[in-house]
Amino acid sequence: MNFKQILSKNLINLPGWHTNRKIVVIESDDWGSIRMPSKDIYNQFLKEGIRVDKDPYCTYDCLATKDDLSALFEVLTSVKDKNGNHAVLTANTVVANPDFDKINASGFREYYYEPFTETLKKSPLHTDAFSLWQEGINWSIFYPQFHGREHLNIKKWLSVLQKGDDTVTRQAFDLNTFGLTENVSSKIENNYMGAFDSARKEDIIEYDAAIKEGLDLFEQLFGFRSESFIATTYTWSPDIEVSLKKNGIKYLQGMVSQRIPLDGGYKFKYKNTNFCGAKSKSGLKYLMRNCFFEPSQNRIFDWTNDCLRRVQIAFQWHKPAIISMHRLNVIGAIDQDNRNQNLKLLKNLLEKIVLKWPDVEFMSSDQLGNLIEGR
Repeated sequence: MNFKQILSKNLINLPGWHTNRKIVVIESDDWGSIRMPSKDIYNQFLKEGIRVDKDPYCTYDCLATKDDLSALFEVLTSVKDKNGNHAVLTANTVVANPDFDKINASGFREYYYEPFTETLKKSPLHTDAFSLWQEGINWSIFYPQFHGREHLNIKKWLSVLQKGDDTVTRQAFDLNTFGLTENVSSKIENNYMGAFDSARKEDIIEYDAAIKEGLDLFEQLFGFRSESFIATTYTWSPDIEVSLKKNGIKYLQGMVSQRIPLDGGYKFKYKNTNFCGAKSKSGLKYLMRNCFFEPSQNRIFDWTNDCLRRVQIAFQWHKPAIISMHRLNVIGAIDQDNRNQNLKLLKNLLEKIVLKWPDVEFMSSDQLGNLIEGR
């Protein structure tokens, strides 16, 4: 780690809310999203010359199976904080996926979605997985929060499918997925993963509707309202925050840097002041990620020790340590070794945290937000 990196890791922890308590939050994005439907479909892409092995999300990320969740829960319950609480994972969830059959029947003119619980039922691997979600919630170790209605820019996606020029996007559609990127094929015209990456008024109206529908569906699925939100690809216009706030969101998860769209999703500017506890113009409070544990992204990098250093820096500046760990790191449906290796690393990380800081406290994102608010 060079001087510039050390300085940067310290500087982001200076402004904002401070506490003498040693708080650890684990935020994990992409739960509920279909991404790579199965190992068979992954192999089908490779057979057709589409290099899905070039993108870690296409290589590893999939809906969580019961085995994935059981193995994750075993790790989370292997440690306790000073209050006797196990580690808790904030599972940032998209509550729906495209209904591919209905969209196809419309000739790609209309968009339809289904709750992710229905997507689970369509796969033999995932049929009973939602019961584990409910167990995790009941055990206070797996706590969903809102990541969007779906992890998809609907307008861009349907437009490309209607034109029919992008054969790879169409092949992906026929295999019931949309999450391929330019890393996989140069023929892909767009990245469709940013659900809120336009600033146009007509798109904001659509986003507002998706936010309301998504948060209402979230409550139907889980029995409670989500109080925090993390935008897909860390990209959103401040204009959608009015709708988020109106529908019960109080806290914005994310990085210190926010990517703000300036047009229909092609030009952006960056806001680099989303410090923990600071308020947005709409009055929502930021929860800033300052630690990272993403071993599926880079097998060579020492994620454990880097994360521990970042936790130490956060505590030195009296800040909560908010760890980013995307879902792909704990999924084994496509590559079982991915899950097994990463969960060993996660267990080691958690054990080192409770050993080094015996007064640590594990919290979910909404619990931290409520503490910052003094609730």
